[in-house]
Amino acid sequence: MGSVTPYETASGRRYRVRYRKPDRTQTDKRGFKSKREAELFLATVEVSKARGEYIDADSARKLVGELGPDWLAQQTHLKPSSLRPLEIAWRLYVEPRWGRVSVGQVRHSDVQAWISQISLGRGATTVLRVYGVLASILDTAVKDRRILSNPARGVNLPRKSARKRSYLSHEQVEALARNSGNHATLVRFLAYTGLRWGEATGLRVKSVDMLRRRVNVEENAVMVAGTIHVGSPKSHEARSVPFPAFLADELARECQGKDRSSLLFGDGLDYVRPPDSRNGWWIRALTTARELDQDFPEALTRHDLRHTAASLAVSSGANVLVIQRMLGHASAAMTLDIYSDLFDDDLDAVATALDVARTASIVGKKWAASGHALVGKLK
Repeated sequence: MGSVTPYETASGRRYRVRYRKPDRTQTDKRGFKSKREAELFLATVEVSKARGEYIDADSARKLVGELGPDWLAQQTHLKPSSLRPLEIAWRLYVEPRWGRVSVGQVRHSDVQAWISQISLGRGATTVLRVYGVLASILDTAVKDRRILSNPARGVNLPRKSARKRSYLSHEQVEALARNSGNHATLVRFLAYTGLRWGEATGLRVKSVDMLRRRVNVEENAVMVAGTIHVGSPKSHEARSVPFPAFLADELARECQGKDRSSLLFGDGLDYVRPPDSRNGWWIRALTTARELDQDFPEALTRHDLRHTAASLAVSSGANVLVIQRMLGHASAAMTLDIYSDLFDDDLDAVATALDVARTASIVGKKWAASGHALVGKLK
């Protein structure tokens, strides 16, 4: 237990509370106007220590601006492409508002007002990412016993609406490929295998198995802040993905003159970089394809070729488990969540099949019953 002792000041008698923190170091708090007030404070300290809820006042004074860089440095499990947006969110939004605020002074209402203000001018994706950075920093502060609870948790957040996906037909894929110049094979490959851009451009000649018509996806080449970073696929697991026979000759031409360790697409040495989003070959190919086909989707990204691969596979009869393996999703449930609209026809087929099965069963029994009745009459 601690102790309560009086001392004299110019304003009269005051009381000091001396006590030990959980780490056994001694500290004190002074300025209590009455002995009872001091004893009540000491009692709350002892109870909080017993419950494991003790918060050191000095620790609560730590600034968010001091904890943020440490938190970012600890995100070593993230790939560069995932870490980069968090660093931007911290630098542009979190640090300017909260950098000079101690974790003990962050209030729930202030966080809510901040989030509401950002939501007026930014999309839900940006708001959720920015909020996640602050909330995660404060989660760490809770675990480090700097604050008792996280004041950022429980605020009202905007809902993230899914972007409408665009699916190309076989004819539209071909039109896009024909207008993509020397990237035609890459466009067809993306649209019929569902590989992500980084997975496709990270393939090497040795990744292609012509006999089985498979590519082994083991690397992912992603451009972050102008630099290509090479790592494992997004799921962190290698996978084998089939490609249709018509692509075999085109892929064979990509392999010509290259050794097994060379990159499959491009010159074999340098990774194919994403096209310029304003005037690159992708934009030019889209513009030409739209001029020739008024039904060609207006907003089409390179990632939509991955969605197209899923759509074409489903329309050809592939089930959800096959799509999951092809795209490298963590589970079939994830595939269904993303592409539930592609499986609507399956629901109709189930209803039709049940109707046919019931009709066949009921009618069969009726015919059997009427046949027995007729035989009885004849007897």
